[in-house]
Amino acid sequence: MIGIGILNATQALLVLLPGAGIPAWLNRFKTKLWALIAPVSIALVVAAIALVPEVADGLTWFALLLVPPGAVLALGWAMRGAKPVYGLIAVAAFIFALTDVNSAAGEAAAAFLTALSCITVGRLLAGLVPAAPLKLGIVAMAVIDFILVFGNQLQGPNATLNAAVPAPGLPQLQFLDVTWARMGYGDVFVAGLLGGVLAAQRKRQAPAALLVFGLCCAWDLLFLHFNTLPATVPIGVAIILLELKDRASSARPVASER
Repeated sequence: MIGIGILNATQALLVLLPGAGIPAWLNRFKTKLWALIAPVSIALVVAAIALVPEVADGLTWFALLLVPPGAVLALGWAMRGAKPVYGLIAVAAFIFALTDVNSAAGEAAAAFLTALSCITVGRLLAGLVPAAPLKLGIVAMAVIDFILVFGNQLQGPNATLNAAVPAPGLPQLQFLDVTWARMGYGDVFVAGLLGGVLAAQRKRQAPAALLVFGLCCAWDLLFLHFNTLPATVPIGVAIILLELKDRASSARPVASER
């Protein structure tokens, strides 16, 4: 249960930490199509691994090559309070993860890097896509995840991906492994994406982070009956609740002054 609590807190922190804004040279790449990354990625990855298990090996290399730079960017630019010098922390964590792969500390360093990279991805996508399509994409991903997990279609490909390594002696950065609890990259990716959207909209992230943490803890009570749960669902529910709250606030009449 400690590991599950740490992973829940990680999702909440990923909602809290992203900053807003992207470099001006990226503006040329703005399009609503980026919103499809969230729902399409989970369906495509699951289908690809189910058909060709070797795809999982390629994804581990993809994570190994892209997660560390993403983590450096998170500490140096993408998160609130970031400073370029802080990126050296991610460099040190990566070196440690490389040199102590099989220890609990090495796995924690790898999880740290993986989570940080989601901050960078969240900020970048939130700067490239309007908020509404991104939110719809997250909710769609949660629905697909729900269907795949409770339809027993995700467990096999997920086990294949979790077992894959880039090469013997290299860390696995395609998921978070914390004291016998695991969470896939997509589960933390959507949390960072929600944080990025809220930052771009200049909305308060702390209340949303607390809401996500509470929803995650409540959702995880289902582990009493299930071995695997779609951890994207609390993020999707949080978006719906936040939208309902915003609409209720905007519909509330403003008292006139006398």
